[in-house]
Amino acid sequence: MTGDSLTAISDCGVFKARDTVLTVCRDASAFCVPRIARVAFILRAARAAFRKPLHCFLLAAALFFYTPAVFALNFFDTTTDEQELAAAIVDAMSDEDALAQTFMLGWRDNAGSPSPLIREWISRRHIGAVKVFGWNTSDTPALARNIGTFQRLAAENPYTIPLFVATDQEGGLVRHVKGDTIDTPGAMAIGASGFPEDSYNSGYYIGRELSALGINMNFAPTVDLYTNHSSVLIGPRSFGDYPEYAGIMGIAFAKGLLSTGVIPTAKHFPGHGDTELDSHGVLPSIDATFETLWNRELIPYRMMAKERMPAVMSGHIAFPNTDAAGLPASLSQWFLGEVLRDRIGFTGIVITDDMMMNGATMSAGSLTLAAKKALLAGNDIIMMSSTPALDDPVWVNLLRAMRQEPEFRLRVRDAAFRIMLVKLKYLRGENAVPLIPDMSKVRTAIPDKEGAVFFQSLAARSVTLIKDDKGLLPLNDEKAGRLFLAGQNLDFFALGKKYFKDVSSYWYSAPVSNDLMRRAARADTIIFYLSNREGIEVLRSFRPLGKKIIVFSVLSPAYINEVPWIDAAIAVYGNSSDSLLAGFSAILGKIPAQGAVPFVLNRQ
Repeated sequence: MTGDSLTAISDCGVFKARDTVLTVCRDASAFCVPRIARVAFILRAARAAFRKPLHCFLLAAALFFYTPAVFALNFFDTTTDEQELAAAIVDAMSDEDALAQTFMLGWRDNAGSPSPLIREWISRRHIGAVKVFGWNTSDTPALARNIGTFQRLAAENPYTIPLFVATDQEGGLVRHVKGDTIDTPGAMAIGASGFPEDSYNSGYYIGRELSALGINMNFAPTVDLYTNHSSVLIGPRSFGDYPEYAGIMGIAFAKGLLSTGVIPTAKHFPGHGDTELDSHGVLPSIDATFETLWNRELIPYRMMAKERMPAVMSGHIAFPNTDAAGLPASLSQWFLGEVLRDRIGFTGIVITDDMMMNGATMSAGSLTLAAKKALLAGNDIIMMSSTPALDDPVWVNLLRAMRQEPEFRLRVRDAAFRIMLVKLKYLRGENAVPLIPDMSKVRTAIPDKEGAVFFQSLAARSVTLIKDDKGLLPLNDEKAGRLFLAGQNLDFFALGKKYFKDVSSYWYSAPVSNDLMRRAARADTIIFYLSNREGIEVLRSFRPLGKKIIVFSVLSPAYINEVPWIDAAIAVYGNSSDSLLAGFSAILGKIPAQGAVPFVLNRQ
């Protein structure tokens, strides 16, 4: 029996008769039968038991002889129904253990080794999850070893409950696990290819790499619609702006992840694509009505709920024209309860976006208040990108609220039950991600060689011809003449110089320099690397020169709307070497530009 269990017994009520002690102990002998829920009964009885030290000692001594039965309450018991086992484990948990399951924490590395603080949160608090960020991933083998260390520490908790180990590996622009993993084209490239199979395979190959590292949860797919083309936060992370299309691609991506044992998480509920603001710094506000949301942003979630999506991430976005009023959706019981649970019918777990983001804390007033509101609203896991102190107010105050507020206590235990159901379903069995990564496989499985070939083909299939009014494409040395490359990517320059003879290059910046204009004036043709709004102003400065201008659009091609006078444009949706190679191959005519922009490009 653990120290926490003895503490729970010492805090309980009065049994007045010795016969009651004998009854509890007699029932404890039933631990060995399959009805594992009896374990919860015993521990509930303990919590309702003695306040007098002698009585506590008698009960503790009596239960000592039944310790093998206590250990029978084990996460990896496969003989008991998942619902029954989840209920028994959560019933047996102390308030501290139930609350800890709702915590997902990031950590800082020190020379590749996790800080002692995150280890303490796992070994002493028994938190339920950790989050891998980009700063943890430069050394791929070290990351795998650290994850193995975390799971070994977690296995020492009273019920051997493993950790969720999560990350953001969407592909393309958002790739938190770097190191040796594949840099993939991303969601908008999948949308441009038009094949759900490409979405499934993207999830599958990303999942294979994550699984090899011991990462069992991915915050993907992103099913935000690309409604606002000024959104730099979403942009190429989206499958496009067609709701049903995003739903189909999201389901396919999720199934690809699940086939590798990795738990997918649809985000950012109810939709982050109709704002150009970033909730890391402010609380974005979207004016859409609920009717608009229901028939637009919420369609992917409605589709995915029917496919039993295991997890959803709530977004820190306000929708003042809905019943949530000025609250962020992540703190709104209306959004997470009435809409997501009741109306959409979602049955999995809800995870907050990073609670350290201003979009969450500004409206609540503090991290502690935001975390409490998030749990009461219906989130099951509160995610924080850093590791607080063990006695940080966010822990102390939430635990105090559990002990003083019955409604909050029930909500936390309900969250722990939902978490346990998902863990029992996905963290056990033959298809589960290994808890302890096999280090001999880490070096051979990452990068995934088969996946690398697939992502090269996806990059090629997604290249899109936006325009070619004067028949410049395919381009060769004769048509190009003196070629000038203006861009912000060294691989772009290297590929251009590889495929054309008379070529010069310049890394542009705004404001436009005289040197840039002199070099551009000497060229016959300019290929311009366009990836952001800053590039639009530079590109416009070339118009008076009267040169042939080809735009090489990277990430979102929405900016091309603002320069309709250009001669030709092709679009790729990632900035990896595969995407750049695919773009040049299309310019040269070596591959067809067969992709289609997955949103309404010429919207005014």
